[in-house]
Amino acid sequence: MLKQSAKYTLGQIVRHKKHPFRGVIFDVDAEFSNSDEWYEKIPEGSRPRKDQPFYHLLAENDESYYVAYVSEQNLVLDSTGEPVKHPDLDGMFGRFDGHGSYPLQFDFN
Repeated sequence: MLKQSAKYTLGQIVRHKKHPFRGVIFDVDAEFSNSDEWYEKIPEGSRPRKDQPFYHLLAENDESYYVAYVSEQNLVLDSTGEPVKHPDLDGMFGRFDGHGSYPLQFDFN
């Protein structure tokens, strides 16, 4: 039985350790749950372990907004104190709390 717990939570703002982007977590997989094709595109020396949480982010960089799928080992909490400006945030989250996260706008069943 898988006994994995995620380090980060929904609504938190995180930053990638190696690439210049940050984002808001909107979903978490307990372990890798993307395609093998996606995984194989990552250079072999940079591939993260599959047996860890992977996070879906509403991500942004200096040029664009997008959705990213990132392993826990490649994330750190964002320390800028700045909100994320991704256009899809309003559909999932409330207003930025000023402390590094967004409250959820919906209830779980």
